Amino acid sequence: MAKNIVGVDIGSKSVRAVEVADVDKARPTIVKFYEVVLPEGSASRGEVLEPQTVASSLKQLWSTGGFKSKQVVLGMGNQRVLARDLTVAKMSRERIKEALPFQVQDMLPVPVADALLDFYPYSEGVGDNGPVVNGLLIAAVKDAVLGNVRATQLAGLNPMGVDLIPFSNVRLLVNRPRIAGTVAVVEIGHSTTSVVMVTNGVPQFVRIIPSGGDDITQAVAAKLQVSAAQADVLKYGRGLSTHTTTPDEQAASAAIFESTNDLLGSLRNTIQYFVNTRPTETVSGIVLSGGGANLPGLPDALSEVTRLPVAPGDPFATVDISKSLDEAALRSRTSDLTVALGLALGSAA
Repeated sequence: MAKNIVGVDIGSKSVRAVEVADVDKARPTIVKFYEVVLPEGSASRGEVLEPQTVASSLKQLWSTGGFKSKQVVLGMGNQRVLARDLTVAKMSRERIKEALPFQVQDMLPVPVADALLDFYPYSEGVGDNGPVVNGLLIAAVKDAVLGNVRATQLAGLNPMGVDLIPFSNVRLLVNRPRIAGTVAVVEIGHSTTSVVMVTNGVPQFVRIIPSGGDDITQAVAAKLQVSAAQADVLKYGRGLSTHTTTPDEQAASAAIFESTNDLLGSLRNTIQYFVNTRPTETVSGIVLSGGGANLPGLPDALSEVTRLPVAPGDPFATVDISKSLDEAALRSRTSDLTVALGLALGSAA
């Protein structure tokens, strides 16, 4: 394995990268972190639309950020990725993967030839015809994955793999700190929100909700007829505060609450669905991450609607930070680097 690995997080508006040294050690070291803005329209919801344009941004990221390694791990976690429960006859994982194209066409929104398939087992049991393996079917639209891979190759980088972002978050925020029991790992991103139910470090259930922090921004922008940048300032300045003194503050709060309540309702229903289908599991809490989670008051509101304790995920719990980096500045951007860091560390899994 290469000594240094770079996790690359391609978003709708920017691309971020974290370079980690000694990923196979107990405490790897973050040696570089940088971000560049993507030209508008070159990517959407984590999917590269213009490979040449994104490749140019990646070259800029590498040269300006000072990254040394060209070994990268990419992430996928948008609506072009599907995760579903699947039970199959017990056999080796290799044979299960070989059989997937013949078993799952009815579960896919695209022809099986247009999808990349994987199977993630989480338990075994006995069915009507003998031993079975229960797990998660992971399916990604092939063109979406290959577009991201192509952009990195055009930038002169070597993509070592493509990881499911919700799984990389689990490894970073739950497995490495060794959080026991059943927890919900919630990442509220720019345009999507992922929920992974994890029992003793093993993902049991995944759902990707097609809304995130930007939906709240756009609701405020539309309500007050202001730019997205101005709406962002209002959103983070007000949060879920109910105290208003002007009509504009009242309008902004109404938009924030309406959009946030929709997201909170989806999160509550997702966790409740898992509880209803697995009545023997007791969910002990929620591990929260993502830029959208920075909305003031949101963690408390999420705890209230789910009746579960909510704690911020700590991506730095099991890593060191190079002395060449500004540690205070790095820690101030926790939500910005969590995904890229998880992708880099996932290469050792």
